[in-house]
Amino acid sequence: MEEVNSSLAKNKSRIITIVCLLFMLFGMFSGEVKGQNYSPENEDVRVGPPKPPLGKRWVMNPDFSDEFNGTELDTTKWLDHHPTWIGREPGLFMKSQVSVADGFLQLKGEKMSQDTVIKAYGKEMTFSIAGAAVVSKKKTQFGYFETRVKAAATTMSTTFWFSTVGNFKGPNDCDAYGLEWDIHESVGRTGDFSGDYFASGMHSNSHFWYTDCEGERHDRRAAQVRFEDDEVTSENFHVYGGWWRNESTASYYYDHREPKHQKFYDKVKEKPFDQPMYMRLVSETYPFPWIALPDEEELSDPSKNVVYYDWVRAYTLEDISKEVAHQPLEKQLQLYEESVIFDTVAINVKNTLNIEVPISYKANESRQLVLEIYDNDDNKIATDKVKLLPGYGHFRHNLQLDNTLRLHGDYRLLAKLQSINEEDKTILDRNNLILKLK
Repeated sequence: MEEVNSSLAKNKSRIITIVCLLFMLFGMFSGEVKGQNYSPENEDVRVGPPKPPLGKRWVMNPDFSDEFNGTELDTTKWLDHHPTWIGREPGLFMKSQVSVADGFLQLKGEKMSQDTVIKAYGKEMTFSIAGAAVVSKKKTQFGYFETRVKAAATTMSTTFWFSTVGNFKGPNDCDAYGLEWDIHESVGRTGDFSGDYFASGMHSNSHFWYTDCEGERHDRRAAQVRFEDDEVTSENFHVYGGWWRNESTASYYYDHREPKHQKFYDKVKEKPFDQPMYMRLVSETYPFPWIALPDEEELSDPSKNVVYYDWVRAYTLEDISKEVAHQPLEKQLQLYEESVIFDTVAINVKNTLNIEVPISYKANESRQLVLEIYDNDDNKIATDKVKLLPGYGHFRHNLQLDNTLRLHGDYRLLAKLQSINEEDKTILDRNNLILKLK
């Protein structure tokens, strides 16, 4: 009997393993995105923005968000080329290398059949490699931006960045500046070149492109932010996120890890990143010897020469009670596992008729939050309701009581997330917070 049980256990284990592998393969190639479980390869990868500041909520910005689930690029949002840059020699940005298929934006790098000579920027330039660029039609300022992407297994870049167009007047009137914010840049394979480390992890930079009063241009940048990883970026999908907090600081997010932060270069201008920028998804060539140029073998291999962007998503901070005009993408994507969140087990409160409670929530559509206070005998002594708008919110709510609470014992606050429809009593999530009188 022990041998039979052992055999059954082994067969069950094999079956489970096969099923898991099938789910992984389906998730990898189908392009399906659904809530927090969007990545079967690594289900603990965090998706969505970080906790918002008090009194604010994150709302998806449709102008810079795309699931790439169609059959062609959405030309209401994106250009299939870079409008002000043709590419770094020998890589030329070509519209033919941009496609949308199988749930992904695909940027393909290929060897040209013959060299192309183009006169640009006051000189002749020779191109032998076809690269690709997708650029937002609109520009934006501040917010959280993230993409899920798998790099091409070549030395062409996989990037997610923003920049201004043209120059802005500097603090001395005779000077000028432009901005570039690189949430992530990488290549997809290692090699014998000094930028070999660019093939793994996450690399974030910010550039203050400064032209002084003598007309000399300088690349003034903050210290690079890096997340180390043993895995090459072309081996799997990863989520790269950046929070452009304000004119002076940014924070960066790699998969499920804790964020890292950056202060922008401010020796020329006190609040340097004060201009809106365009989003850019680009596959380009880097200069040798920092990065080796891709060879013909990798550029002719369709299993290696494509960058796959699963999606790109953008979020803006809105006041907790501000309605937004557009249809919420959160509902369409079922982005969040809807929840009500307390950051601690218990809080100290004053014994007054007005109790202030910090609450966070995630909701894909408008919801109702029902708040109930129970005493030590589990008698309900107070009830309140709050309307929640779609997004990820963080606020303080003032609970109004008819009578002050008794000083002895703790009280329990039960929060229930429900439909905005009063007739629907389904509880989507619930959480408890202990109220300690002081």
